[in-house]
Amino acid sequence: MFTVDNLKKSLQLFKEKIDKNKDYLSELDTPIGDGDHGNNMVRGMDAVSESLQSKEPQTVQDVFKLTAMALISKVGGASGPLYGTAMMEMAKAAATTSDVLPILEAGLAGIEKRGNSKPGEKTMLDEWAPAIEAIKKDTLTEALLESAVEATKEITATKGRASYVGERSIGHIDPGAMSSMYFFQSLMEAGVFDA
Repeated sequence: MFTVDNLKKSLQLFKEKIDKNKDYLSELDTPIGDGDHGNNMVRGMDAVSESLQSKEPQTVQDVFKLTAMALISKVGGASGPLYGTAMMEMAKAAATTSDVLPILEAGLAGIEKRGNSKPGEKTMLDEWAPAIEAIKKDTLTEALLESAVEATKEITATKGRASYVGERSIGHIDPGAMSSMYFFQSLMEAGVFDA
């Protein structure tokens, strides 16, 4: 179950992971994208952190909404609109439930719609979809999150910047899937799935 506290804690952990892995995320993005995924995400999560501290959200919906607005306004490239849309859709879902699964499913649907993509196209969806499937079955583990990211190496990119390099995208981990792994790890560490 999402609560204001565990969601804020998740986002704080997510920010810490992004900060720590900024260079790695940009390295992943260099051969198949613009090489700026790490920097973009750091900028976005700094804005999220400032927004949550200054506005003191009272509901889960408020937290998601503030997060969405910060990401959309501060993050360049595709990741800002995609993460922002996911958070906005999760905010809408949080208006009627605090259950984790329907909220995350709303985020997934938002990414699919905004990116006009589906799992299997070497995008962040290749982390979101297996993670959510595992949550449904109560089988989400660190190992599952890691293997989903690893699996993006074998996929030929057909969406986003990586699609420009086509076959040459094989052998590279998708940076959006990697940053998404940090998001799901943060949810796990903050105890979102324990409530």
